[in-house]
Amino acid sequence: MHRPRRIFLNQLQECGYNQRGDPATSSTENAVPVPTIEWAGGVDGHVRLIDQTLLPVEERFIEYTDVETLWEAIRSLRVRGAPAIGIAAGMGVVLGVRDSAAETGEALAAEVDRCADYLATARPTAVNLFWALDRMRRTAHQHADQPPAEVKRLLLAEASALLEEDKDICRRIGRHGAELLEDGDTVLTHCNAGGLATADYGTALACIYAAAEQGKTVRVYADETRPLLQGSRLTAWELMRAGIEVTLICDNMAGFVMKQGKIDLVIVGADRIAANGDTANKIGTYSVAVLAGQHDVPFYVAAPTSTFDRTLESGDAIPIEERGGEEITCGFGRRTAPEGVATYSPAFDVTPAHHIAGIITEHGIIRYPTTQAIEEHFQEVHP
Repeated sequence: MHRPRRIFLNQLQECGYNQRGDPATSSTENAVPVPTIEWAGGVDGHVRLIDQTLLPVEERFIEYTDVETLWEAIRSLRVRGAPAIGIAAGMGVVLGVRDSAAETGEALAAEVDRCADYLATARPTAVNLFWALDRMRRTAHQHADQPPAEVKRLLLAEASALLEEDKDICRRIGRHGAELLEDGDTVLTHCNAGGLATADYGTALACIYAAAEQGKTVRVYADETRPLLQGSRLTAWELMRAGIEVTLICDNMAGFVMKQGKIDLVIVGADRIAANGDTANKIGTYSVAVLAGQHDVPFYVAAPTSTFDRTLESGDAIPIEERGGEEITCGFGRRTAPEGVATYSPAFDVTPAHHIAGIITEHGIIRYPTTQAIEEHFQEVHP
């Protein structure tokens, strides 16, 4: 039974398609970076971030004035992406002690510890969360001899530094990654590693943006990224907003488009990288890496050095967050599986280093990462 043409066209247009059924193109160019997260006001100010759970349908910014609601924003993926989570955590510490009545800097530092411990429970895999919280703790304890008001000011300065440093890091990652891209290349990416995952251009997408700024024509295939569709909801939205040609595919199409010769290289982000180069990223990344190897497509990871956790010898030790089964069975409010079915929903997987052609950091590219190559990279940065 055919649907009436008028109803069909309305549904196409609601989903962003024109009357021929082709993907609608964006008329907005150079619309990046997306203002993912920022601090508004002084020490008594607040956090303002875009609610990523509503994209691409609604672009809404929410203001947070207490640490509890910011914890929920991290946990519920209103803010997501390893660098952005770290920035949010730093600002969350400021919120947590903003109204503190502590009478000494030492007492305030103890409150910072408690606040950081609480924020650390929001999500377990992205190491930037813990790295940022350690910076906030260190700031508080190094200045514990100062009056509480001064410590609060220094904490806000440190949180602001996290954001400004990330902006610079994103641009530097982009410049290094753009070297890998030739004019006319097509990149496959998985999940979202763009401006929404950071404070600026992103990590994986920064390479594409930088190449475009250099005058190169670069096209992107974006995996939808089940079950929360960060690729379709966020990456496709970002790239269209920036005027980059993007084609959305289901996750299980990646191997086929590689076999067809449509992909020149893969670039993804990372949430934690072990000392040997094993990389944790959004679930499904490992499958893409294996497929890329099968089809001789170079597979690259783009991430700041803060995403490395060199205390872990390999990816076997990376903690993997498990999400609720309802994200699989009843995603976005619609049931797609029978009631009571068993589920397994890891949010991340680990790609072994031998599948990775290179890790792009703000300091350069680690070709064919190994423990030794990564150690040498860090020694060059911090001799």
